[in-house]
Amino acid sequence: MCEAAGDDGGCGADTAPARRRRAPAHSHPRPCVKCGQGSAALVIRLGDAFCRGCFREYFVHKFRAMLGKNRVIFPGEKVLLALSGGPASSAMLRQVQEGLSRETAKRLRFVPGLIYVDEGAVRGQSAAQREQSLARMETLLQATGFPYHLAHLEQALELPASILRPGPGGSGEPGPSYKEAVEGFIQQQRQERDRDSGTSLPGQDMPPAAPRLPAAARTQELLRLFEAVETSTAREELLQMLRTHLILQTARTRGYAKVMTGESCTRVAIKLLTNLALGRGAFLAVDTGFVDNRHGDVMVVRPMREYMAKEIAFYNHFFDIPTVIAPPLPTKEDFPSTISTVYRTGEKLSPAPAKASSESQRCLLCLCALDIAGEEELALEPTLIMEEPEPAGDGCCQDAPAAGAESRAAFIPLLCYSCRLTFKELGPLATLPPYVRAEAQRRIRRAEMNQQSQEVPLEDEEPGKS
Repeated sequence: MCEAAGDDGGCGADTAPARRRRAPAHSHPRPCVKCGQGSAALVIRLGDAFCRGCFREYFVHKFRAMLGKNRVIFPGEKVLLALSGGPASSAMLRQVQEGLSRETAKRLRFVPGLIYVDEGAVRGQSAAQREQSLARMETLLQATGFPYHLAHLEQALELPASILRPGPGGSGEPGPSYKEAVEGFIQQQRQERDRDSGTSLPGQDMPPAAPRLPAAARTQELLRLFEAVETSTAREELLQMLRTHLILQTARTRGYAKVMTGESCTRVAIKLLTNLALGRGAFLAVDTGFVDNRHGDVMVVRPMREYMAKEIAFYNHFFDIPTVIAPPLPTKEDFPSTISTVYRTGEKLSPAPAKASSESQRCLLCLCALDIAGEEELALEPTLIMEEPEPAGDGCCQDAPAAGAESRAAFIPLLCYSCRLTFKELGPLATLPPYVRAEAQRRIRRAEMNQQSQEVPLEDEEPGKS
């Protein structure tokens, strides 16, 4: 019988896989898998060890490749970058800055703008803390030289009802027109370079307004809206909805054709599982895909969706990317293979189920198609449809219609299954944003008019005619 525990080994001495062995303390640094010369500064995944230089090239290439292979951003288009100050959106901003510099071999060809939405009111920040965060964020935005817009979540309460209606869609497939746009843009850039050798970017000299907090009454109204929400899940969905609508309105009024957001691969995987739990499986492709064109005139793109949070954290750490919100730097990912698997699952999904054939078939809140086939079988129907209309209170808007349109039951046909679950926990109707209520009332009145127009010929028909 062999002695496996002996110093000389035995039949069980080398049974453990080599990749799981702990390297001796005196071993040499691991070489970079790309260049083979530099010492590895980090290991992204098992076997993917990079030095700093190769990691930077890898990070930049992934961003450029994501934009290049999709070809949805045309040269000369205005693109609004939605920034939160966090690691992912800050890394996205740095990629755009470097891509637009004159030293870059293959420059990005769009015209960027920045937007930051202040959510401090609902995140428990005091007025002084909000002012401090706004000042720090404005300093970061000013340093880019891009035109920027500071918005407050309270402004979502003043949005028009038209924000919930699709704008005119684009031309669809880029086709040969994309190449023509590239050639025309390059020629225009050459002419401008001959006329002016400056380095300023379009809109760089636009003086931004100093940060100022909204009126206290508006802040209290927003807080009442969120305090009426019963669960944290519904509160997070409401926050995301208001933020998205506010960014969409800014893009429309400022002439931006595209909006870039900074969701990472980790965030996309979380969103995918969250949507499944919330009953939004039909809308996974538009909620987590690279392109979200549910709004028609403004397309949302997610160029950071292939970066894991670990990669972004190391990139920001190595190359001193400034952030406003600085969470602890993680040393490793929890279940990185699981995150990648979930993310790749979302790649196989089709956005077709989220497309609506008409306005009446679009959800009032998320603007996706109404997935209400077999509505009578939904478990949610008995809990909401049978509720009594709410009496009009002091919080109702001035142009509120009859009480029938102000009942919770009247809102149900306008919502998809997932948003019905959220709507159940949003509190009284009087606390909803005015633009949501106004658009709901418009759709309800239109549905009533259509129903009446269909019933009139039957009532006027003579009894003797067949």
